[in-house]
Amino acid sequence: MLYVRPDKRKCSAQHGVLKATSGQCRFKGMSMYPIARIACAAALFGGLVAMPALAQEVFYAWAPKPTVPEGWKAPNKPVWRLSEILIAHQKQKSWVQPIVRDKDYAADYIQMAPGEKTRTKFYADDRTFLVVWSGQIRFSIQGQQPFVAGKGFLVQVPYRTAFSMETVGDEPALRFEVRRTGAEAYYTVAEGETPPGGIGLTFTKVSYRLPPDPYTAINVTYVDFLKDYVNNPANPRIVKPFIHDDLNWVNIIRGRGTPTPPPTNLGHFHTNLSEFWFIPEGKIDFLIEGRKLFTADAGDVVYAPSGRWHRASFAEGQMDTRLAIIARPRNMHNYTADAGASQ
Repeated sequence: MLYVRPDKRKCSAQHGVLKATSGQCRFKGMSMYPIARIACAAALFGGLVAMPALAQEVFYAWAPKPTVPEGWKAPNKPVWRLSEILIAHQKQKSWVQPIVRDKDYAADYIQMAPGEKTRTKFYADDRTFLVVWSGQIRFSIQGQQPFVAGKGFLVQVPYRTAFSMETVGDEPALRFEVRRTGAEAYYTVAEGETPPGGIGLTFTKVSYRLPPDPYTAINVTYVDFLKDYVNNPANPRIVKPFIHDDLNWVNIIRGRGTPTPPPTNLGHFHTNLSEFWFIPEGKIDFLIEGRKLFTADAGDVVYAPSGRWHRASFAEGQMDTRLAIIARPRNMHNYTADAGASQ
């Protein structure tokens, strides 16, 4: 591993020892940028995977924060209650409910009737992911064995990877689906007919060379959340990424309920990024600037606009899980100056 010092000399970590290609690179007191110091510390103690845990030094800065924070523009709102969504669509077997629309993401609750199947499609440059909430969906994903996903499955599809979904069984299938804003679906030519266009959009047959983006040890095809966590005898508490790439960060955060923090604990804010959460299990308490403390239940979606203080915590009484969804991995968390860079 190589790390660059301000003098442009490179430091390498070999066998747990830091060396410089010219001169010496020392961890304690070495003249390096803060992130490089953290990286070198991580190398000394086992590699970059442990970086966040080793970043003990607290830094201070004047962060730009809007005088009037960004608000909630429809369909975005502080919390979408799944119970209310289901009542609104109770007479429909197939429906789409827009949930999030911002500069980074478009997210919807989507229900397909029994036997309904999507056309095979892919997104050229963007990853998409889904949470199956009820019913069963057969996924056919390019390069993977088809599988049936039931309640609690987290499924992702990398860019340029063709996939289709089909409801199996006698019940409708409900999913929460997240895509990058502006990502338009491509459709495979193997299914024949030219897809119908939309407003200001037509489809034309093209050729291309770039292959599908591969799955990785972190970005796996799916996670069976109920099997791996809820029904796991070990009942694990975790903070683990489900998606981690250059543009997306989806973190599984699971733990047992704790007493609600005091209102003086504001949490943090993001300068140029909004954040939202899907609740797959239990209850999560939220405090968002401009709103009173509220609790989100399983299936609900919570949204905090850019520039607003926000805090999420496990509600007392059970195991709780939230999927934190935000653009940019390792995004900047701005805590109050007296919080010591922690919540």
